[in-house]
Amino acid sequence: MRYIVSFIIFFLLWVIWSGKFDFFHLSLGVISCILVISISHDLLFQRSNFQKKDITETVRFIKYIPWLLYQIILANIHVAKLALHPRMNDLIDPHIIRFKTKLRKDMSLVTFANSITLTPGTITILIRDGYYFVHAIDMKVAGDLPGEMEERVGHVFMEDSDG
Repeated sequence: MRYIVSFIIFFLLWVIWSGKFDFFHLSLGVISCILVISISHDLLFQRSNFQKKDITETVRFIKYIPWLLYQIILANIHVAKLALHPRMNDLIDPHIIRFKTKLRKDMSLVTFANSITLTPGTITILIRDGYYFVHAIDMKVAGDLPGEMEERVGHVFMEDSDG
């Protein structure tokens, strides 16, 4: 069942992102999705049978995406202001920060790391022993971590207090 659901999700994304609806492109999409699922079949759903928890995580993740996109837009604006400011050399103050995360699940850790890296002005360098090492373009960006993003990722994967 997880193969079929994974295929449907991947193929729908293929169709949406390619924007091509002719036989050639749709058949390439089918072949590509089958190939990707055969390699990474346990990426989306790690258990062989679906549970209510899987559906809840999926819905929460879908709700997380617009918030993340909004944060990416805000960070783009911030980085653009830094780069275009006449005192750019004074304002850009790169730091590598280290903070402990409360997240435990592998998918939570990876989602949080990728969310940080997708946000302009930050790059996740390393995750080790529950600590994140992140390069931040200035102290404002560094001060925002771990913050709300960690809370939201924890909520998606049910690692928060209200589950």
